[in-house]
Amino acid sequence: MRKVLVVIDMQNDFIDAALGTPEAVAIVDAVKDKIASYPATDVFATMDTHGADYLQTQEGANLPVEHCIKGTQGWQLSACIAEALDSAHIYEKPTFGSVALAQDLKALADEQDIEIELVGLCTDICVVSNALLLKAFMPEVRISVDARCCAGVTPEKHRAALETMRSCQIHIEG
Repeated sequence: MRKVLVVIDMQNDFIDAALGTPEAVAIVDAVKDKIASYPATDVFATMDTHGADYLQTQEGANLPVEHCIKGTQGWQLSACIAEALDSAHIYEKPTFGSVALAQDLKALADEQDIEIELVGLCTDICVVSNALLLKAFMPEVRISVDARCCAGVTPEKHRAALETMRSCQIHIEG
């Protein structure tokens, strides 16, 4: 059984910049250690990626805080995470979930038995979106989330997202 890791949006704006939180800062080392525990070929990552027109998008109207604008410092992966992800398959995504990532992992699952583990930011937005998207694409693949390597917009929303994923048969570790 091949186990793959998906690292969600470990970008500066979500850690300690525009939308950062103390909880996000606190998981960086744990995420770095988690990445190191996997072979580089089994690590996939996403990057929230917006354009200069972000505030004119539906997301921007609902969350009017510019973040992860491609090419900015806030869009960049945290330096230690970027170093750890050196050989990872990285997907830029304009919204919460990455269909391209789900399609590629489904193709992998069609070739061999896999398990998928997710970590990253934010538990209640992009982590839950990608976990549910992956579950929809691959209902028989075991999908887990390491709660120790995730942080939500608030601790309460983090816990609520974990419960939502648990209800949808995504295994919650930690």
